[in-house]
Amino acid sequence: MAEDTCLICAAADLEEAGKGVRFEAEYFGEAAPAFVLRFQGKVHAYLNRCAHVPMELDWREGEFFGLERRDLICSTHGASYAADTGKCLGGPCGNTPLVKLRVKEHGGSVYYLGSEDD
Repeated sequence: MAEDTCLICAAADLEEAGKGVRFEAEYFGEAAPAFVLRFQGKVHAYLNRCAHVPMELDWREGEFFGLERRDLICSTHGASYAADTGKCLGGPCGNTPLVKLRVKEHGGSVYYLGSEDD
């Protein structure tokens, strides 16, 4: 792996549509809370910040999915997002998506590669 990658967790820590793993990401030169999770067999990562008002999404540490384990739900505002794209699906997010981060699963580990805005 390249020098600019950062280890987040073991791949086995991410169960399908299960708890996410929180980590700190660099976003435009600032430290920001983020999370990674597994959905439809792939890892996806986002800033842990609702698009409506910058509040963390998880209702309990690492709990981002709604009851059906399909969409991500903001515990404060009820905004819902697609787990695989971060697209706003409804609620007060006003069609603004989550900030997607680049991650890679390699050799039994998950690595942070930067934001998609880099």
